[in-house]
Amino acid sequence: MIDPGRLRTRLTIEAPIESDDGQGGVTLSYATQAVVWAAVTPLASREAVEAGASGATQRARIVIRRGVALTLRHRLLDGAKRYRIVALREVDDRRLIEIDAEQRLE
Repeated sequence: MIDPGRLRTRLTIEAPIESDDGQGGVTLSYATQAVVWAAVTPLASREAVEAGASGATQRARIVIRRGVALTLRHRLLDGAKRYRIVALREVDDRRLIEIDAEQRLE
């Protein structure tokens, strides 16, 4: 069981929105779905090359209270930090959601 006092980071949850681009494809944008309190624990980081650009990926474990509908397509923002959701699971008798996330570091 997690101590509710550990949920001290304010995160913005953004939901993906697909809109028609007028050429038969879609344009992906994001809209704020909710603002929640979370416990963010940084984990290992690793060097990575993505689209020809070198950088690093910082993994994190994020815990929030249940009550927000999340999918792997959502993203989480902590100020300028942007987290991509890698995995979701309910914990603590389904009262909390534990999220494995990655942040791209340039």
